[in-house]
Amino acid sequence: MRFDAEQLRERALARLETLVMAESPSGEPELLRIVNADLEQAYRALGARVTRESGPHGDHLVCEWPGTAPDDAHILLIGHSDTVLPVGTTAERPFTLHEDGDTVTGPGVYDMKGSLVSIELAFALLREQGLSPSRPVRLVVVNDEEIGSPDGRRIIAAHAEGAFAALGFEPPLPGGTLKTGRRGVARVRIDVQGVEAHAGLDASLGTSAIDELIDQIAVVRGAVPAPPAAEFNIGTISGGTRANVVAGTASAEVGLRFATPAAEAAVLGALDSLTPVRPDAKVTVTRLSYRPAWERDPANPLAARLASLAAERGTDLLTGTSGGAGDTNLTGSLGIPTADGLGPDGAGAHSMSERASVASLLDRAALLAAYLIAPEESA
Repeated sequence: MRFDAEQLRERALARLETLVMAESPSGEPELLRIVNADLEQAYRALGARVTRESGPHGDHLVCEWPGTAPDDAHILLIGHSDTVLPVGTTAERPFTLHEDGDTVTGPGVYDMKGSLVSIELAFALLREQGLSPSRPVRLVVVNDEEIGSPDGRRIIAAHAEGAFAALGFEPPLPGGTLKTGRRGVARVRIDVQGVEAHAGLDASLGTSAIDELIDQIAVVRGAVPAPPAAEFNIGTISGGTRANVVAGTASAEVGLRFATPAAEAAVLGALDSLTPVRPDAKVTVTRLSYRPAWERDPANPLAARLASLAAERGTDLLTGTSGGAGDTNLTGSLGIPTADGLGPDGAGAHSMSERASVASLLDRAALLAAYLIAPEESA
């Protein structure tokens, strides 16, 4: 069935303005509570059963719609309510519909409040036609994605279990291209404890934590596959107290990216197996954040189905791999058919130039509605 979402254009603009103007940066529980309350009300009005999952930054939302075959495996939709730009950005850059009648700007309009509106519209389209999803649907909206989903990850993992497919609503690649693979990422801190001593009188009694750290970094560098398989970046480094004191402590924060599970295993394995070079040194590795590599599968059945439905609408839906990580790294790495980038086309995520296309938002809503009633070719 081909849906026409253009009839919902004014509704889309009104909802988008409401959500964008309700700022919700990560780590602002009260502001996130306001946005989540708005989302909860909207999704309940569209037939969802909504529950809240408590977290350090407020509640995450889990919205569930029954399917016509309630015992079937569910379709998992993944989104987030947190944004990046600080409180007060809307005073300088409020939600605006531009003269072309299509471009909208404002903090979070592209990543990802436009996506949350498109999900609303998809269920509105189904309701107007008296239709229900073929399979049960679960929408998980976490409130900490922009800081790596340190708590939201557990909610997504719980609802990924037994899923038929997972659809992520992050912004697409340029031109509306879907993401069917993502590099994995990790942020790691290496801490070294040495032994302080006078650098002139008793240097032999000391153990330089800085020297040890340098050698440990060299070990890891040697184990990291060459780009594009993996990347290794020393983001910060610190240690010691004075030039005449053998450094007693040192640490480095390292950013890692890996394109495949094999590269991921090589990098993380090297870090986990670090042992001191100097007898009196102690080396500790702490994984601060982590998202597994989701390697692209050219035969991805979900992407193929979405492309088929898009073709029925006269759209050529392409797929590609993203250099960044997101919540779909988890579902993709688990082998669940996954596609991300189902948000509206646009540009400027995380910047003052953030913008999105209303036409694309409406098209994504219609595509999602079509998929929910026919997730399989034979449906």
